[in-house]
Amino acid sequence: MILLDTNVVVDAFDKDQAHHSWVVTLAELCAGARNPENVEPEIKRLGITVHDLPAAVAVTCGRVYRRYVTARRDSGGTAPPKMPLPDFFIGAQAEIMGWKIATRDHERFKKYFPKVALVTP
Repeated sequence: MILLDTNVVVDAFDKDQAHHSWVVTLAELCAGARNPENVEPEIKRLGITVHDLPAAVAVTCGRVYRRYVTARRDSGGTAPPKMPLPDFFIGAQAEIMGWKIATRDHERFKKYFPKVALVTP
């Protein structure tokens, strides 16, 4: 199974892209959609599967995001959001489920989820 980062889901709407057995989280897509209730049916139409997040994903996401917040604070960077960024949910789900992530943004995933295999679409 390959978990998709949002930048790759955008590519899925391109008719020239190859489609695989994919899984994607909805929050990031729905946040940018004019009609969030239409997002899930559209991605399912593309053959993309939607899975619920197991509780272990939330725990892993919180643990890893805490490391990110600490690193950002220690480096003197601007204060990060109090809630985990979507990529941390994606990385945590891939780690817990043993899935790969298809993304064009490898750096954060490599740094915070080193056990997760990354795919460049």
